[in-house]
Amino acid sequence: MKKLFIKFAKIFGFEIIDQNSFSSPTLDKKINEDLSILNEKSIVLPLGEVKILRKVKSILIIIRMNTEIQIWDQSKKRLFEQPKIEYSYRSIKSLMKSINFCKNKYPNINIKTVIIDDNSKKINLDRIKKIIEGKDIDIHPLDLKKYKGIIKDQKSKETFSNLASLLKSFEIGKSEGDDLIFFVEDDYLHFEPMLEEMVASFERIASQLNKDIFMCPSDYPYLYMNNEKTNVLIGNKRHWRTIDKTLCTFLTTKKLLDKYWKNFQKTCEDRYDPFEKYINEIYQKEICISPLKSLSLHLTNVNSSYGLAPFIDYKKVWDENE
Repeated sequence: MKKLFIKFAKIFGFEIIDQNSFSSPTLDKKINEDLSILNEKSIVLPLGEVKILRKVKSILIIIRMNTEIQIWDQSKKRLFEQPKIEYSYRSIKSLMKSINFCKNKYPNINIKTVIIDDNSKKINLDRIKKIIEGKDIDIHPLDLKKYKGIIKDQKSKETFSNLASLLKSFEIGKSEGDDLIFFVEDDYLHFEPMLEEMVASFERIASQLNKDIFMCPSDYPYLYMNNEKTNVLIGNKRHWRTIDKTLCTFLTTKKLLDKYWKNFQKTCEDRYDPFEKYINEIYQKEICISPLKSLSLHLTNVNSSYGLAPFIDYKKVWDENE
């Protein structure tokens, strides 16, 4: 009788939880395993199943890399006080691990990666090329001349090149993006499950809300400084909270990039205060979320309010990506 009941449950798309055996006979899994199925259903106990209506098909990852400048517009040093190439190297290495982890979990998702290189020295570029050797990753050199007359003259060449690389990343997203687009700066260390968690949580939350969303992978300190109200959502394997500010590392969709193209374009035309002023304006109309706890670690100065996420073993993550 039990086997017949399980068979009918499978036919009609229902899942059964047997709390006595701590298993799901319809999924043939223990209930401490991942019960969700990408593009089909997200299951989080004890909340049950969310039918996936917003299916992820592809991800375009666009990395902005500068292996020379320590911190834009600042004279402060980063945590561990190493040359910038060390942060770029470990950042991209950790991202490659996360991409591989996601590909192994979700082989049907097409993941494409592009690096925008802001005039790296050959010795630094060669070091980065060793990490991505054998992977289908394009490196696009940044041509500053292309953006003369588009971006206003800045106090420093470094600020101009920062704006130019950001605009180039948005342009690539607009021309080559199809579904999810992940804009990534080269001073974040990423935990291996980062990309998988973002994809699965995007599907779950976007399906529940019936709309595309923005996602930031880092749990910044500033989020705890003003006692601002937030909404807490359930993702794939952790909580997420709504936020109204990000830096320039965030995930969105081609649909939202097109919808707010003027905001993205205007962000790059001049150095505003804050830098992300026109990106943050979007979050007054659209939902942006960040994880609890952090999936990526922003390796800036230890005192930065947009830097180190709480409750992370920074040294351990740093050493793991040597």
